[in-house]
Amino acid sequence: MLKTEERLEYNQLLDEFLLGCKSSQKIGMEYERIPVSKYGKHVIPYEGDFGMCELLKEFAKLEDWDYIKDGDSIIGLKKMHDTITLEPGCQFELSIEPQEYIRDLKSRIEKINGSLKYLLDEFEIELLNLGVSPRTTYKNIKLLPKRRYHVMANYLWGILSDVMMRETAGIQVGIDFSSEYDAMKKFRLANMIMPFATAMFANSRIRGGVDTGYKSFRALAWLNTDNERCGFATDFDKNMCFKDYVSRLLDMPMIFINRNSECLCMNGRVTFKQFMEKGFEGFYPNIDDWKLHSNLYFPEVRLRNFIEIRNHDCVGEGLEYSVPALYKGIMYSKSALEEVEDILNKFSSNEIKELRYKVARSAVNAKINGKSIISICKELVEISYYTLKSEGEGEEKFLEPLIKMLKKGKCPSDL
Repeated sequence: MLKTEERLEYNQLLDEFLLGCKSSQKIGMEYERIPVSKYGKHVIPYEGDFGMCELLKEFAKLEDWDYIKDGDSIIGLKKMHDTITLEPGCQFELSIEPQEYIRDLKSRIEKINGSLKYLLDEFEIELLNLGVSPRTTYKNIKLLPKRRYHVMANYLWGILSDVMMRETAGIQVGIDFSSEYDAMKKFRLANMIMPFATAMFANSRIRGGVDTGYKSFRALAWLNTDNERCGFATDFDKNMCFKDYVSRLLDMPMIFINRNSECLCMNGRVTFKQFMEKGFEGFYPNIDDWKLHSNLYFPEVRLRNFIEIRNHDCVGEGLEYSVPALYKGIMYSKSALEEVEDILNKFSSNEIKELRYKVARSAVNAKINGKSIISICKELVEISYYTLKSEGEGEEKFLEPLIKMLKKGKCPSDL
């Protein structure tokens, strides 16, 4: 039990976001893929001579990466600021150190992929650039032996939470902010862009070997995971500040805390605010509890010491680099932000929220205010393209696969 004088103070909660203010304009990327057997296309398990744990061990030996462990279980690898981790259903995630240029993200990913190729061939594993497992469903995907995942699986109550945890893969982008004002402006607009981006990168139509009728079944799974901690973390209020985001987190039910190398399950019995005020089973919160609680919040866009933009299906064929390029061209340009704001301010918060449900089924053919969103998607990409082109670094080329696809009125699921 913590002594009274050691208890967490409100200002410490706020500082976690204020300390994120920085002058850099880097792009971070988390890139998840689904590991399947090369010939049967079934998801590769964690255990076994040719399982994902053995793959990590062999790669660590070859490339001199360090283990990331949970108890005695190897759940990932790290080298400098890059990590390889396994998600709940053994999805293979690369988390690349933020870079100023997308070409440097691409170079690092390609280097790791090149180093992996020999082992993937030997293990007869293919890493799929899809948003959902096309053949194996969660009933045949065993949870990774990471304590946190088992606690989460028991807590999350949505009818598709198991699908989200075990079957899906996505791409997330991290954006820097220079001040609280800058953070909240970008945060608001990233949330408004999110349904359109989900539509553009929809790539999870086939699940369990059948056509689901949804172009992004992954997006549908997130809609049915846990309404208290998923969805939008904003009502698109232009006056929203860090304190408002902290208030949302304070009022959110807690899942668990870590004490003495064990998970103490709270199962939603207290909010973080109640935990601060009254404690739980003799324990009071520390800053690590706050960080964990913040990371167990899964909105479309999450505020950390950067802005994490989350809801894109995994894609390939060059489109994986279109995801960070789209945001770089918008988020780091004052004029681009204003143009995007002018376009999206035409829609009410309810129309944007409702669009999340429409794009899961129809992607770029979904309608908002009675009109197809394809023209809006094209406008957003065009704004980003010309911003990147004006910078003279040639990074607009990373948007070309996306532009080509949108000209056909398609998303990856259509192709």
